[in-house]
Amino acid sequence: MESERPTLDAVAAAAAVSKATASKVLNGRPGVGEETRARVREAIRTLGYAPTTGPRDPDPAPSVHVVFDTMVSLYALHVLDGVLSAGRELEVEVVTSALAPAGAAEPAPLGVDLIERLAQRRRSGLIVVTSQLAEEEVAACRRLGLGLVVVDPINPLDEGVVSVGATNWAGGVQATEHLLALGHRRVALAGGPVGSVPARERLHGFREAMESAGAEPGPSPAAPAAFTVEAGRDMAAGILDADEPPSAIFAASDTIAVGVLQEVRARGLSVPEDLSVVGFDDTHGALWTDPPLTTVRQPLHEMGRVATRTVMQLARGEAPDSHHVQLATRLVVRESTTRPQTSG
Repeated sequence: MESERPTLDAVAAAAAVSKATASKVLNGRPGVGEETRARVREAIRTLGYAPTTGPRDPDPAPSVHVVFDTMVSLYALHVLDGVLSAGRELEVEVVTSALAPAGAAEPAPLGVDLIERLAQRRRSGLIVVTSQLAEEEVAACRRLGLGLVVVDPINPLDEGVVSVGATNWAGGVQATEHLLALGHRRVALAGGPVGSVPARERLHGFREAMESAGAEPGPSPAAPAAFTVEAGRDMAAGILDADEPPSAIFAASDTIAVGVLQEVRARGLSVPEDLSVVGFDDTHGALWTDPPLTTVRQPLHEMGRVATRTVMQLARGEAPDSHHVQLATRLVVRESTTRPQTSG
């Protein structure tokens, strides 16, 4: 005999609250303290409650929720533009949120609570962009049948999670080989966060190109902290203070490269005459730097489009074309690189 489905009354009893309070938590309404709200959500998880009553649309309009680590980023805006473009074509509503509002030191965790709210609101799927994902969050998406696609995953995920990114390793090779072809032999890397998968792939590409050319990497800065201008400036300071500073720096993102350019200018040096600089991303900001930045172009707009199309495939119960999509990068040469003044 099939067991009875848990009811909202059972959730309320388990959480020691009224049915009205449990309903408020279920529907995301205000007026409930955080401790009580957490207790109700724990009861929902423990009992496996799923709402079945109420005036629900039998066929809601498709909608995708996109979570960014931060929106204060040209990278994020490029990806979002691609998501919105695909959303218009597919007639899918796009809802966005950010884990780190402007000024926040660190992004908040995604949280199982958010995933459960999205499932209750009958979102078609979830796209997570450059944000940490915990195992329990991935498991919650599977348990609730919420399609999940990750763009540029920050941390390693199991093989079953669908991801969209760029050929970061190849991009690292392209950037480094460009500098080597110009005659630079001492090239330093201003890398991304230690735990970032894309940053690690760019690092490996850099090392591969240097080793293949028989060149020793330039001085390493202190452990990089973030894909930010401030981190770029701090890393550049450490690199340029070395006894034998390099003639070129490969920055793991355009924002890091902007910080490198600022530090070089503050020291009275010139780019590219005294130091060549290559970035990674090719956001609009690469055109606004002085000089315009040589960089590796990630197809960020297309990554957003592919993520949206893929999450809608999952929502329809279809298998994705690939579980791990990597779109090609290419080098864009502008004015921040040239031959070194000396052969060193």
